[in-house]
Amino acid sequence: MNASPVPRLLVVDDEPDLRTLYELTLLREGYEVETAGCVEDAWARLTERTYSAVITDMRLPDGSGLDLLHRLEEAARAEKAIVITAYGSAENAVEALKAGAFDYLTKPVDLRQFRTVVASALGRAPVAPTATGPRPSGTSATASGGPQPRGARDTVTPIDAVAPEVQATMHPALARLVGQSSAMQQVRSMVERVARGMAPVMVLGESGTGKELVARAIHGVSGRANQAFIAVNCGAIPEQLLEAEFFGYRKGAFTGATEDREGFFQAANAGTLFLDEIGDLPLSMQSKLLRVIQERSVRPIGAVNEQPVNVRIVSATHKDLGLEVQEGRFRQDLFYRLNVIQLRMPPLRERLEDLSAICSAVLGRIAHDAGVPTAPQLSASALAQLGSYAFPGNVRELENLLHRAVTLAPGDVIERDDLGLGDDAAGDSEWSAIESPAAEALATQQVPGDAPLPADLVAHLDQVERDILVRALARHRFNRTAAGASLGLSLRQMRYRMARLGIGAPEHGGD
Repeated sequence: MNASPVPRLLVVDDEPDLRTLYELTLLREGYEVETAGCVEDAWARLTERTYSAVITDMRLPDGSGLDLLHRLEEAARAEKAIVITAYGSAENAVEALKAGAFDYLTKPVDLRQFRTVVASALGRAPVAPTATGPRPSGTSATASGGPQPRGARDTVTPIDAVAPEVQATMHPALARLVGQSSAMQQVRSMVERVARGMAPVMVLGESGTGKELVARAIHGVSGRANQAFIAVNCGAIPEQLLEAEFFGYRKGAFTGATEDREGFFQAANAGTLFLDEIGDLPLSMQSKLLRVIQERSVRPIGAVNEQPVNVRIVSATHKDLGLEVQEGRFRQDLFYRLNVIQLRMPPLRERLEDLSAICSAVLGRIAHDAGVPTAPQLSASALAQLGSYAFPGNVRELENLLHRAVTLAPGDVIERDDLGLGDDAAGDSEWSAIESPAAEALATQQVPGDAPLPADLVAHLDQVERDILVRALARHRFNRTAAGASLGLSLRQMRYRMARLGIGAPEHGGD
């Protein structure tokens, strides 16, 4: 079996001392290294042979590192490019990433960070530690689904289902982006392009469009696919816990810190950190996040030394961050750092031609989760009614609507009336008349006029329904057929409801 070829690197810098330092550092890592002192010298070497990566200073005697990047892009060269720029020059770093650089380093260059970035560009990023012993509670997560820090999410987004028409011809992570509309084809093309490098990506889109799914696709297509993907909802963490959750802490750092604990950045090391609803971060945390991105290191609360981290950041928001910057609610320097590459996820109303494929994917997943072998189908009239609806809640709303329709439909075909949209499809489907244990229970409650209203009506109704189902199941010793009959539900309806509400059945429970 032949050994893998040794990566050949090209170092471009006009300062002989620095050029020698970089060369010796890389030679010790086992790479083959060649050097050049200017743009033309570098390009002459590139025309003679190929390299695994090009490491170039930004300022060169006959041009700049950006000139070299543009030439590489125009010639469709495969070399990864790493740019070294002056300390504090955020504009140059962002410009380099937009020009196609895999990553950048700031002077004075930290050699440990230098080695890490080069290894990452060559697909030699250090492998995350395996679970060979006990870990601090609530720590790192891997792509295979290990424990995560509190506040991290590893949920499945509404359209997380493989589209049958594209499953066989593209990367599985891209196939999960269901639909063949031109808008979705552009999204998949953009994901493939941005997945190659380290540049931060900002995913924009309305709530419920599937921004996390795009972030997972970027991670899945990239060279980091086998490392951790950590998803964080920035608006769901109390402000006083943000620093501990993001950066971790040391035992004894504060009351209740009984053990060392990793933060999101350490858990995502060598992988991808997805910061959802980044616009909800308070200003105090924004400044700390900016420093971590700049320095590529974190200091856990109570620690003396910083820890280097190698993390690809993908963020998302439904807010207009440009306006947030103008109104002083979001730091402009952090906005520039995160908004290097922008990717927009279109709302469902702009790609209704994908509606049939999305419905099939969602119904297939609902059936799979409920343990039902055959997925329900939409009738032509039901699909036509969905096609005339505006979907203000996008795919998330569609999924909730289909969940309810599956529960209500008496057979395996969902008809127009099962959707609960009424005669006017443009109406508010959340207020459709739906007969369910939760709705009946709510209707019979005597609520005083000054009683507090639920902050999340859907979650409130789900909890009421869950309580009723659990009581009925307990009363009938978890016989789902008997419990369902007592509530006027079929066995299939009970299964769908239990799957939707996360009610597990004990092994001894019968049908």
